[in-house]
Amino acid sequence: MSNHQFIDTGAAPIKAWTRGVPVEEAALQQLYNVASLPFVYRHVAAMPDVHWGLGATVGSVIPTKGAIIPAAVGVDIGCGMAAMRTSLTSHDLPGDLSKLRAAIERVVPLGFGVNQTVDGPVKSVWEDRFETGYKWLMEKYPKVSTKRHPSFQLGSLGGGNHFLEICLDEEDRVWVMLHSGSRGIGNCIGTEFIARAKRDMERNQVHLPDKNLAYVTEGSEAFDDYVTALIWAQEFAAANREIMMARVLRVLRKAFKRFRTDKTAINCHHNYAVRETHFGEEVWVTRKGAVRARDGDLGIIPGSMGVRSYIVRGKGSAESFHSCAHGAGRAMSRKAAKERFTLKDHRAATEGVECRKDKDVLDETPGAYKDIDAVMAAQSDLVEVVHSLKQVVCVKG
Repeated sequence: MSNHQFIDTGAAPIKAWTRGVPVEEAALQQLYNVASLPFVYRHVAAMPDVHWGLGATVGSVIPTKGAIIPAAVGVDIGCGMAAMRTSLTSHDLPGDLSKLRAAIERVVPLGFGVNQTVDGPVKSVWEDRFETGYKWLMEKYPKVSTKRHPSFQLGSLGGGNHFLEICLDEEDRVWVMLHSGSRGIGNCIGTEFIARAKRDMERNQVHLPDKNLAYVTEGSEAFDDYVTALIWAQEFAAANREIMMARVLRVLRKAFKRFRTDKTAINCHHNYAVRETHFGEEVWVTRKGAVRARDGDLGIIPGSMGVRSYIVRGKGSAESFHSCAHGAGRAMSRKAAKERFTLKDHRAATEGVECRKDKDVLDETPGAYKDIDAVMAAQSDLVEVVHSLKQVVCVKG
């Protein structure tokens, strides 16, 4: 039985998995705006963590034929999650976790930080997987550049809602979990093609309900170039998470007895576009704050700094275009969170977690997010819970 609600918009309908979860009026209007576009395929799917975003709603799945909306993918192209289970348990961890947090912060650049040098493993990854694509990008779009070469950003966390955590699951096993994307180069690529799409709309006198819904049309040079750059950035984001995971595991191996890990990490995007087949037709699927959840797919749905996260297995829901939520979803803006919550509130909400307790992370305090359990209940037909994780260390950018 499906949990979704059907919303008739007069254009493409909206199917929303939002029962028991509040949806702000601005986010609902954005869903209507997207649904009005002529190239939307069948319907728009809204996940339970849905909230306002630039152009398109965060927590939405937008299937399209013949066009992609760069702002719907966003500027943190390929942003997503990675998680790895170890054989360590809580009994292996020290009572004071501050040294472990500090050790992680020393090997993973945070915020605007980048690597001071490009070491052997990073250099190899860059040369083997990204150098050729980057040369093409610089030759054709020289404005798409960062202050430091993108190779210096591989293995760095970033800021905002990006995080790195040490968690315990329901069996007391230690996990490493992290959230990051394509860093500055992804931002530059997204910004360039959003602007180009807007210029194309103005030149062709295309009127949109929101200028941020400007799109590139399949068959055009802009479309082909965007897809090439998009795929490159999505692969960069996945590699960025792989390198960070390796660095954190090295910290753990230095700090603790020998331990095992699962053979592979879960590594999934939640801001991306990909060509897939749905209802017998090949379409572009943009998941803006949504995770692919085909039958058997493993995904990660994080809560916030002080609450549980979930490792899930997809149920392959056709109506959601094989998708699920990407997290708890913001309940309020960053500004509103800083105005509403105090440091006392934040310390209480993150009690028992070794993490930052200062005013600069108040916009990330647990109360700024929706109830993760309500989000999970609303999508019980999309995924099943495999593991429940609770953080004991949280590193923020």
